[in-house]
Amino acid sequence: MMTTSITNARIFDGERILDARTVTVDGTRIQAVGQEPPAGAAVFDAQGSTLLPGLIDSHVHTSLEALQAALPFGVTTELEMQGYWTSEQRKEIAENDEIADVRSALLALMAPGGHPSEFVAELSDDDKPGGEGWTMPSVSTPEEAVAYVNARVAEGADYIKVMIEEGTVMGHPKLPMISTETLQAGVAEAHRLGKKVIAHALTLAATEQAIAVGVDGLAHLFIDQPHTQQIVAAIADAGLFVTPCLVVSSSLMGNNAAALAGDPRVSSRLSPQWLDTLRGSFAKYPEGDLKHVQATVAALRDAGVDILAGTDSSMPVPSHGGVAHGASVHHEMRLLVQAGLTPAEALRAATSVPARVFDLADRGRITPGARADLLLVDGDPTAHIDDSLSIRGVWRRGRRLPQPGGTGQQ
Repeated sequence: MMTTSITNARIFDGERILDARTVTVDGTRIQAVGQEPPAGAAVFDAQGSTLLPGLIDSHVHTSLEALQAALPFGVTTELEMQGYWTSEQRKEIAENDEIADVRSALLALMAPGGHPSEFVAELSDDDKPGGEGWTMPSVSTPEEAVAYVNARVAEGADYIKVMIEEGTVMGHPKLPMISTETLQAGVAEAHRLGKKVIAHALTLAATEQAIAVGVDGLAHLFIDQPHTQQIVAAIADAGLFVTPCLVVSSSLMGNNAAALAGDPRVSSRLSPQWLDTLRGSFAKYPEGDLKHVQATVAALRDAGVDILAGTDSSMPVPSHGGVAHGASVHHEMRLLVQAGLTPAEALRAATSVPARVFDLADRGRITPGARADLLLVDGDPTAHIDDSLSIRGVWRRGRRLPQPGGTGQQ
């Protein structure tokens, strides 16, 4: 792989626009920022474009096919919040520059018959992680929770996910839930082992329970009622980070992403199956109000809470629609801006903030020594967030991905 210098670019380093205009990549790493191209380097003229760190989707349920779908949208890392990967698969993914990289919680702590078993029951045997007859593993006691966390960490979990879901807003009311005592035991064990804990919590009551048991972050934001000063202060005082997943909240409320699917910048990069999924929606909680959720995001930002961009993208099924791997990160950033974040804050939510929160020290920033995970877009998304979809080039570990209708270059 040759040395490449991307020149004449507006550079957003994950935090701010730099005065520098050139980034040099040597192999899989960024060699220099702001220096003249070295002798013999291939030069890529990025005049009129903005160079960003590769994007990070902080909430997905993914697969090899989904990781491949995400990368053309500049999403170079996905954070799996419920799924399963063997150590061999993880090694293959890390070395495959044609798909996004992944970090994973593996399988989350859940109650017997609790969320997401209601969705797993709808899957074909071929789509279930363990094949025919497979059921979701679960916990009922503090001792089981401790053993479960140890098993996931031994299997390579990067962090731990817990399910706090009664089911009403997801169309399956009265689902079994893990007791507070059992949750506390699982969270404490994860922390003893040096792992962060992220909670699925879509209601205010679930959010309050997540805070009480000591989780580190929220994988959703409550959608059943407007925020109060008390809950915002509680989240901020607990030092939690929040991945609002506004795109899936919108879908739960009956909204689809047909407009996104109709954008040529999206339709040229997605399969018909994924485009059909964008046109669908969950539509399980039509009484919800997305403006209330966006107001909560703004209040949390004002309180100093870290906001991360995540989509909850999973399988290409229209009944679970409105979201798609890769494309929906750009939609999420738009919704964050509509909520009151600046475009630069929305970009940080998809780059430097998740990299810091999840201890991904080698990515999320454009700086010497970092992985050469890069996204080049026409225009200036720090002024107009919609420009993030005007994709001109994607690099994963220094390898440029072929663009639709064109060819890649190293």
